[in-house]
Amino acid sequence: MTKHIAFYSGPHCHLCDVAADVVAAVKESQEWTFEKINIKTDHQLMHLYGARIPVLKRTDTQEELGWPFDEVALREFLR
Repeated sequence: MTKHIAFYSGPHCHLCDVAADVVAAVKESQEWTFEKINIKTDHQLMHLYGARIPVLKRTDTQEELGWPFDEVALREFLR
């Protein structure tokens, strides 16, 4: 069964680009789908995540992993 991660980010966000590289390095070996969501398109998301992006959120447990994270931390988060 494939599990889903919401990847909250925004345009022109250098840290989001770095986080996307970490996600790309990990997602090949995992049974997860990642959906990149631009928080600037939704006022509520902007309010919740505007100062915290990039943030990953598991849709199964609602747990969040905020920046900074590396491949090791992301793999642990996905367990």
